[in-house]
Amino acid sequence: MQRIQPGDPIVILTGAGISKESGLDTFRDTGGVWTRVRLEDVATPDAFDRDPDLVHGFYNARRRTLADPAIQPNPAHAALVRLERDWPGPVLLVTQNVDDLHERAGSRGLIHMHGQLARARCLACGAGRDWAGDLSVDTPCPACGATGGMRPDVVWFGEMPLAMAKIEAALAACRLFVSIGTSGTVYPAAAFVHQALDAGALTVELNLEPGQASGLFAIRRRGPATQLVPKFVERLLAGEFPGR
Repeated sequence: MQRIQPGDPIVILTGAGISKESGLDTFRDTGGVWTRVRLEDVATPDAFDRDPDLVHGFYNARRRTLADPAIQPNPAHAALVRLERDWPGPVLLVTQNVDDLHERAGSRGLIHMHGQLARARCLACGAGRDWAGDLSVDTPCPACGATGGMRPDVVWFGEMPLAMAKIEAALAACRLFVSIGTSGTVYPAAAFVHQALDAGALTVELNLEPGQASGLFAIRRRGPATQLVPKFVERLLAGEFPGR
């Protein structure tokens, strides 16, 4: 097994599992969001065209949950901030999550490939901005004044994830790819491990349960992200990873 050298480029992918330990719902677990709400009703462009009030209600509720003072970054988020700060090479953090817990923890080199819950975008003029409150069909766009077109600035099913060219370039150059708390069922993120392997990178999965592509990872660790990620970062920065 190849060893990671200080300064080697790293790409980290995070999913709902890292946010779950901060109190946010996952999507595909038993009891997760998609077991209670049909994605076809709230997470597609057609759903927004068909029933924007329903879609706004769903995302408004999630935005309010994210604003709850009890929802805070956890030790896994903090460990990734430390890795970004102390690793002598490039670290790109890519998240499938639409929450802002990575930012609140202090992450800077971050891509939200599925957009951000705390942002809104106007379908009329394309302007996007930070947004903390509710949205409705009557909300005017602060940029152009149009109503009816303000939507959550998240990537819905059937839409293209963000910054894919930058992500794919980083995967092609990385020496270490780490997947944290993701089921590996949603593409294109589910293909990142294939791209990292094609680049000759060491692949690591840190997850509570095996993801769909677990067999492709050279190293697999099972447990809560709040335990696994700080330990992983500690060993990596100490030059002890991978080890026996």
